[in-house]
Amino acid sequence: QVQLVESGGGLVQAGGSLRLSCAASGSIFSINVMGWYRQAPGKQRELVATATSYGSTNYADSVKGRFSISRDNAKNTVRLQMNSLKPEDTAVYYCNAIISDTGRTHWGQGTQVTVSS
Repeated sequence: QVQLVESGGGLVQAGGSLRLSCAASGSIFSINVMGWYRQAPGKQRELVATATSYGSTNYADSVKGRFSISRDNAKNTVRLQMNSLKPEDTAVYYCNAIISDTGRTHWGQGTQVTVSS
């Protein structure tokens, strides 16, 4: 059983910053990809940023230059530093992990990020 627990969401004014954290626990040998997705009301869940175990990162165009993802492979954690936040960044943010040995995808419960104008 794999669990992902997120923290760090909240309410911030436009232009502000927040940092999200996610910790994976359970029967994990290694995690191939860890990342963040978000879902705004009435919209589909979308990729925000991902990071592989080898250090490659990928960002949605809408967050490039503002968000930064980092992970600690030894601790099975991933963080998302969000700067220059905009009202359109408001969404529930979900941590995601793809386990190397099983190939299964796991999701956290989500954390709300609200950016006021």
